[in-house]
Amino acid sequence: MALISLLVISILFSISSAEISGQPGVNYGQLGNNLPAPIISVSLIKSLKAKRVKIYDANPKILKALKNTGIQVSIMVPNELVSNISSNQTFSDYWVQSNVVPFYPQTLIRYLLIGNELISSTGNETWPHIVPAMRRIKHSLRTFRLHKVKVGTPSAMDVLESSFPPSNGTFRNDIAFQVMKPMLKFLHKTRTFFFLDVYPFFPWSSDPTHIDLNYSLFESKNITVTDSGTGLVYTNLFDQMVDAVHFAMKRLGYPEIRIFIAETGWPNGGDLDQVGANIHNAATYNRNFVKKVTKKPPIGTPARPGSVLPSFIFSLFNENLKPGLGSERHFGLLYPNGSRVYEIDLSGKTPESEFAPLPPPENYKGKAWCVVAKGANVTAVQAALSYACSQGNGTCDPIQPGKSCFKPDSVVGHANYAFSSYWAQFRPVGGTCYFNGLATQTARDPSYGSCKFPSVTL
Repeated sequence: MALISLLVISILFSISSAEISGQPGVNYGQLGNNLPAPIISVSLIKSLKAKRVKIYDANPKILKALKNTGIQVSIMVPNELVSNISSNQTFSDYWVQSNVVPFYPQTLIRYLLIGNELISSTGNETWPHIVPAMRRIKHSLRTFRLHKVKVGTPSAMDVLESSFPPSNGTFRNDIAFQVMKPMLKFLHKTRTFFFLDVYPFFPWSSDPTHIDLNYSLFESKNITVTDSGTGLVYTNLFDQMVDAVHFAMKRLGYPEIRIFIAETGWPNGGDLDQVGANIHNAATYNRNFVKKVTKKPPIGTPARPGSVLPSFIFSLFNENLKPGLGSERHFGLLYPNGSRVYEIDLSGKTPESEFAPLPPPENYKGKAWCVVAKGANVTAVQAALSYACSQGNGTCDPIQPGKSCFKPDSVVGHANYAFSSYWAQFRPVGGTCYFNGLATQTARDPSYGSCKFPSVTL
């Protein structure tokens, strides 16, 4: 009898795994002022052989462009609406009626995601609203008979308190029982996925001395990590990160919930001091990821062998308006003009040998300066200049009246010096060349005449 039960469970698991494709999709972000129109973008998505796409809102132009394409679509309730939806069923109904009903089923909307990384990107006053909003939206979907649209919410890896070894995966104390357990109960009841953003680039770049690059790029030939708690052997950082979440869910009593990789990828460029953010590594990571998730039969992860891992690669385009370090603006498979940053086939069917050779993984070595970014708002630059100069250590002495860098006497002229001086002094203790997106790194020495700008050596 026990054997028959196990067989039934195995068959059910096989059916549930087979009902969704492992072929990755792509995240279509829109934080750029130079991106092509949706109709062109959709044709580019097709050219990459993506079977699914995720957008970060419910942009009607994009949803219209995806009509009758056969591409599965995930849309998103913006973070700022989550609290309102959680407390108002009428508002939830209206949102679904306005953003889903007019397009479905000609546009194959399959997932409706509540916010984006809400635990990471909003204050704790929003967190209690996450699961109630998921319930409201699910109720709205039932009201309009949209039974095939599943509800979820993407989480980043920082929902974990501990992640190593993977079997020690544990959700943070401040959210485990208040947010994550009710969320897992909802996902289990509605038979949907835990959506997870997984970026091996970030743990590797924060500790490249102790985390092997090849292990992070799925290129490890003989480097493995053994989980002392389970004996499971890991050959790449991605599996290690995903399984930490599997064990965290198991610890809360939900071992069966499947994971959907909502975002993964590797930057194709970045700031001068961002080692490892280059085209070679981005292509290597994403091509190897495609190989992994399209393999038949599916290989899953050490803790979930044989399971299908549906996924989206981030992102469709390099997005020039994304905030943060330079790498944030360089995750695209495509440049905004539609050309490919490197060759990739999301179906996994093109042999590696057919791709053109990649550029070597070179990292910049030499001096670098920090100057005002092109097009930066002068009023904001003035405030950043004041901040840099307020940090002491003589940061801005040379731009005082009568000193060597006073002229040209302009906000941008003074800020160029102040930003470089600040970065040179405070980089060893975590200071960055960012200033809320107003600054950029350069390898070109901005010094002039007797005015010598401080630099950092990379």
